[in-house]
Amino acid sequence: MKAKTIKRVLRAKIDEWLASIEDASLRKQLGEQTIVTGGAIASMLLQETVNDYDIYFRTMDTAIAAAKYYVEKFPGYAIHGISVKHDDGRVRIVTGKGYRGETAGDVRTLQDSGEIEESYEEAENAAIAVDDKPKYRPIFLSTNAITLANKVQIILRFWGEPDAIHENYDFVHCTNYWTSWNDDLILRPAALETLLSRELRYVGSKYPVCSVFRLRKFIKRGWSINAGQILKMMMQISALDLTDPLVLEDQLTGVDSAYFIEIMEKLKEKDPTKVNTAYLVEIIDRMF
Repeated sequence: MKAKTIKRVLRAKIDEWLASIEDASLRKQLGEQTIVTGGAIASMLLQETVNDYDIYFRTMDTAIAAAKYYVEKFPGYAIHGISVKHDDGRVRIVTGKGYRGETAGDVRTLQDSGEIEESYEEAENAAIAVDDKPKYRPIFLSTNAITLANKVQIILRFWGEPDAIHENYDFVHCTNYWTSWNDDLILRPAALETLLSRELRYVGSKYPVCSVFRLRKFIKRGWSINAGQILKMMMQISALDLTDPLVLEDQLTGVDSAYFIEIMEKLKEKDPTKVNTAYLVEIIDRMF
């Protein structure tokens, strides 16, 4: 797909999403602060189907405003104590109780610990268009993101200018981006080079464990990766204490597997001083 076509598609998609927002002030704010980056642009360049459009915001205030708007649109949010918190430069969604959310007529129980678990791809794939429901209704909440029907995912964990957002990205081919305030599409030469060759180039990430799991998806799609890129992931992972439940949970953010949710629940029941590599291996083998 040509760049001008991608711009037109993104502009139309974002305009349609913005038109669904009932709050005129918020609609204007989001229209001036939205960044689309990640896999959607890569898929369009490769003429592949877009799985979802990842939306980020330029400022923390805008991320908070968007989060509050959609939390209040989520069924039963007040009853179950779902709210938006922001501290230490981070925006997150929390809940005080177990909660069940919409996933195509089915339900999913969220953690009692207060953090809503995520399964973005599962929620989006399960979303079925229903004529009498809003086209961009929230169908799944996680600690770090809000999944809307019709392939839109609002990312809350990271915000800022595109370069700052991409500091948290793992593979360079996902770093092309579009900005709403000037309708500008930036295609980075390094990203285009890796797209043409379908070669994964690891640029470093705050979440290298998640990057390893993402490898499976790309390899299934015919991408390649050299040993040096994998070594870079291993070097970053070696600096992490994955026997610390908080570190492990943070690293598994965004990994689409219900089994990992169960693993974290088991770990939270265990005395932290007794969690070691042997115990983790036993739990992992049991769950999988």
